[in-house]
Amino acid sequence: MNRIDLLLNVLDTTFDKESWYAPFKHAVEGTTAEQANWRPTGEATKTIWENVNHLIYYKERLAANMEGREWTHNLDGNETFYLTEQSNDDKEWKKVVERAENVQRSLRQILSKTSVEELDQNSLEGKLLDIMLHDAYHTGQIIQIRKMQGSWPSHR
Repeated sequence: MNRIDLLLNVLDTTFDKESWYAPFKHAVEGTTAEQANWRPTGEATKTIWENVNHLIYYKERLAANMEGREWTHNLDGNETFYLTEQSNDDKEWKKVVERAENVQRSLRQILSKTSVEELDQNSLEGKLLDIMLHDAYHTGQIIQIRKMQGSWPSHR
């Protein structure tokens, strides 16, 4: 397996292809807006919606960078959790999930057209690995939140 294929495989397993852990898509599957807005007790806790916002932001920024597009929507780390406004509207929540799916497809398409030489430029391979680990980390948080609220399917 070459480096690009390996990175594509890891990108897939963090998003929608179950491997050693549940991927992002399974973590949010069947979640309602109300569940996505539920906040565990504790000052530093985030909601599922906030975690998804955070993941979207960094993937959109990386995709723009990989395509050579100027990124002007600079947010600090905490602001990324509030990328979209939370509500109890299931249609709005579905739009956020679709945005996550769209940026995943975009990033996957860009990566599939990337050369091995480009991976070595500007630490791109490291940035891709970081984004994948970041997705896995926050997906674990999303699953933990769902378990805390009792919305995680018992068959998983």
